[in-house]
Amino acid sequence: MPSLSPPHYFDLSCVQGVPDSHCWTATEEHQVITDPANPADGLPVIDLADIDAAQRTCHALETLGAFQLTGHRIPGSVLDGLESQARRLFALPADEKLKAARSPGTISGYGLVPISSFFAKLMWSEGFTVSGPPRAHAAALWPHNPNPFCGAVEAYSESMRSLGQQIAGLILRALGLKEEDGRAITNQMDGVLQLNWYPSCPDPTRAVGMAAHTDSALITVLHQSNGSRGLQFLRTEESNPARWLPVTPLPGSLIVVAGDLLHVFSNGRFRSAVHRVMVTRAARFSAAYFCGPPKELSVGPDPKLVDLKRGPQFRAVTWAEYRGIKGKLFQGAIDEIRLSPSEAAGCGDDSI
Repeated sequence: MPSLSPPHYFDLSCVQGVPDSHCWTATEEHQVITDPANPADGLPVIDLADIDAAQRTCHALETLGAFQLTGHRIPGSVLDGLESQARRLFALPADEKLKAARSPGTISGYGLVPISSFFAKLMWSEGFTVSGPPRAHAAALWPHNPNPFCGAVEAYSESMRSLGQQIAGLILRALGLKEEDGRAITNQMDGVLQLNWYPSCPDPTRAVGMAAHTDSALITVLHQSNGSRGLQFLRTEESNPARWLPVTPLPGSLIVVAGDLLHVFSNGRFRSAVHRVMVTRAARFSAAYFCGPPKELSVGPDPKLVDLKRGPQFRAVTWAEYRGIKGKLFQGAIDEIRLSPSEAAGCGDDSI
């Protein structure tokens, strides 16, 4: 994780232009953006209560690795409450926010985008990660009044943990599995909350909010400011050139993103969605809730999804182990746990 001291930290709300440290060239990240010619080519919209939700989820995760979710029943007050407290946090002066900076080797706290260390240029964003109780960091920011932030984070995290279990059940059905096939994951699902702030950018053509990446978790449930644009997914097809699809979130909807561990669990059937965030002249907020397996559980390809001729494509890993691998290899992490054909042929059942 890069240091938050100068020159690695900038108060982006105060700059008049894009400094060289944050200036990305067209060859680095600003590839051509293609708006969908019609809504059917965009991000699928799935109602959690629809009778055909599992079938549509299967298609969405096989082709793109993500979809917009409606019918989730998360109260608007929970979403608005978290956003209000996040805006309160990011509006603090820089020196105040740095009182809750992440300590070396830890996940929680304020800081740069976690993937920043893999890029020569910095990203036009700042973040705050919550893994476990938020009170210690909240007390550092608001010594006399940490409760509003803690209450909003805890209510949001509890709602997302419950929703994550429902989505996991939907995904199991999409894979043709029964609930008991994934009970070890869904019963005690772990979670990490990432708050992201993308300040207004004076020249969006020269900056990047978050570079292209995949998530390490099973799934990510993403809430964005209503109507905000910036999130994009990479669509790759054999018959067409790869292109970025921008997402305009429907009011009240959430975005579900397949992560690397879901790619592993499905034995490569479901895509781990490649996505990025571009910036605009309008500030933007998002909250990503990463849903993963219980801490001690190793996740590998489900035996019922393994082709007997090819065998399992990945070895089993815990979420913490995989995060460690990804922290060193970034996008090469998935290949690090990929089995060779000979390994796959001789592999026993080491999956969940």
